[in-house]
Amino acid sequence: MCNVPGVHPDSTPPTTDDLSRMLGQVLGDAAQHAVLSPVRVQSVATEVADRLMTAVAIGDYLPGERLPGERELATILDVSRATVREAIGRLQAVGIVEIKRGRTGGAYVRTSWTEATASAVRRTLLPRWSELEQLFDLRCLVEGLVARAAALRRTDEDLSAMRAALDDYAQARTLGQEQAADAAFHGAVLAATGNPKISALSRDILTRVSLGFPVEPYGEDDPENYRRALTEHRKIYQAIAAGDAEQAGSLAEEHFTLTSDMMRAMLERAQERVPG
Repeated sequence: MCNVPGVHPDSTPPTTDDLSRMLGQVLGDAAQHAVLSPVRVQSVATEVADRLMTAVAIGDYLPGERLPGERELATILDVSRATVREAIGRLQAVGIVEIKRGRTGGAYVRTSWTEATASAVRRTLLPRWSELEQLFDLRCLVEGLVARAAALRRTDEDLSAMRAALDDYAQARTLGQEQAADAAFHGAVLAATGNPKISALSRDILTRVSLGFPVEPYGEDDPENYRRALTEHRKIYQAIAAGDAEQAGSLAEEHFTLTSDMMRAMLERAQERVPG
C-alpha cells in the first residue's frame, strides 16, 4: 500500500490537479535535493562515476548492455563529455565496464557489483534517500491512476499489446529480455490511458527514481522477483481487461513497490559493507 504524504488512505481519490500539486510539493526543493539536479560538487567526475556505478547496481543498465554514449550521458547529467569520459575510465579501472572499439563500440557493463560499488551506492543514495522515499510513494499513486484510467479506456489493440508483452515476459530467458518485456507491458498500459500528460508524468517520476536515467531499475537476476512480477502483471492485465478500475489501480500500486523494495535492499547491502 502506498502512503503519500498528506493523503489519507481512506480519503477521496485525488484528481489530476491534486497530483500536479503533490508533484510540485514533493519535487519543489529541486535546486537543493533533486535526484535529477545537475552534478555540482568539487569532484564532478567522482559524482558522475558514483551515479553510474549506482545505476548499474540497481539495474538501470545490466551486464552485457552498452551504456549510453558520452554525448547522451553528458546531456543527462549536465556535465562535459570530458567529465563523462573520465568517469567511464574510473568504471573501467574497477572492472564495472569494458571498452569496446569499432562500429558497435562503447562502454559495456561487465558486472553489476564490485568492491568499489558499495561506497558509490552509499554516496549516491543516502543523501537522496528522503526524497526517494517520497518519490516511491508518489510513483505508486500515479501508477494506480494510470491503471485505473487504462481499465476504463483500453481498446482491443491496447489489450493485444499487453498480452504480447506478457507472453514475451513469460518466455524471457535473460534479465535483459525480462526488462524489455516489462517496459513493453507498462508502456502498453500507459498507452491505454489515451492521455499523453499522464504518460509524461509517469515517465518523469520513473526517470527521477532511476537517478536521471529513463529506464526501470531492475536489480539483479532473482527468480522470486521474476515470478512475483509475472503474477502481478497478469492480474493487472485481467483487471484492465475486465474494466475493473479500482482493482487495477490497487494492484498497480502494490506492484510498483517492487522497485522501492529492490533499491532499499541495494542500499542495505551497501551499508553492510561499511569498513569497520
